[in-house]
Amino acid sequence: MNKPVVATRAPAIGVRILQLWQRLSPLPGGRWMFSRLLGWMAPYTGTINARVQDLGPGHARVSIADRRKLRNHLNSIHAIALMNVGEVTTGLALMAGLPANVRAIITGLSMDYFKKARGPLVAEAITRQPPVNDEIEHEVIADIRDQSGDVVARCTARWRLGLIPDE
Repeated sequence: MNKPVVATRAPAIGVRILQLWQRLSPLPGGRWMFSRLLGWMAPYTGTINARVQDLGPGHARVSIADRRKLRNHLNSIHAIALMNVGEVTTGLALMAGLPANVRAIITGLSMDYFKKARGPLVAEAITRQPPVNDEIEHEVIADIRDQSGDVVARCTARWRLGLIPDE
């Protein structure tokens, strides 16, 4: 007798991202590989060549190098490159801690720029993981710092969280 096949839903992307990070990050070259896969999964994000330095539920730290490709006419890192790294950092921090039955989509993004961004930069986001029983809005902030530790920009991302419907 054949047993009936039971369809199971794949876990939300955040769960898969965190599992992949936990598997790859301890390995030699694992953080580099994870960052490359992230850029492949989100091709526009891949354009800034971001490197995930640390990831856990409610926390992400992501770096970008100062490259000519990312510079503007003022010889500093372009505002949209900063927004890109801020958005991916908030998303990683949030999604890495969401339960498997919750999905997230960005609904708003704003930036505050404090000084010209030059040299290597590190974006960091820390957030609490809100309970999700229905659709809610949740803000996550990422500070982007230069080598001296000065905040050059702050990204505020508004994410809509909701339960994944049963299929």
